[in-house]
Amino acid sequence: MNFHGTATKANDDDILACATHLGVPYAAFRAVIAVEAAGSGFDAAGRPKILFERHIFYRQLKSDPDKLDQAVASGLAYPKWGEKPYPKGSDAVYAELEAACEIDETAALMSTSWGMGQIMGSNYKLAGCASVQEMVEAAKESEANQLLQMGNFIKSAGLADELASLNWAGFARGYNGPGYAQNKYDEKLAASYEKFA
Repeated sequence: MNFHGTATKANDDDILACATHLGVPYAAFRAVIAVEAAGSGFDAAGRPKILFERHIFYRQLKSDPDKLDQAVASGLAYPKWGEKPYPKGSDAVYAELEAACEIDETAALMSTSWGMGQIMGSNYKLAGCASVQEMVEAAKESEANQLLQMGNFIKSAGLADELASLNWAGFARGYNGPGYAQNKYDEKLAASYEKFA
């Protein structure tokens, strides 16, 4: 798969429209974008910002032992998060994703978080897409598409109320997973919100 698209940037009006549609404060929505993707949905090469998760790839391949063995042998999959550090830099992360795609493209894309909202590919339905490939194609084209996916996910996952009421711990648990406190995700969101508010 080619990971380069038109890479159109969003503007404040796009962000405000998405926040308004969700019924959440602009500063709260902006805080999530800042924490998740440092405020930008594309890397320096114009590809969506991503993070390939080896433990998710392991889970995705469990039903296919041959592919799982291949991924484990290549260092692309292991059962528990945090066994090895993430690669440094976007090129290295994309090299890992491309190697994983050689084993199983759909499983690899579903094991990766995408764009401004860093929505996992496995959540493509919650993000409003018919397939993970459709989600990636849209994310390649524009940050506005990435914002729409992010908004759809927040709404579908029932997290808009937490974000609207600035319940950072509640939002963090649903958006980032039960281990959110380990990375001080809720504290980062609160601090980011203060900057934008």
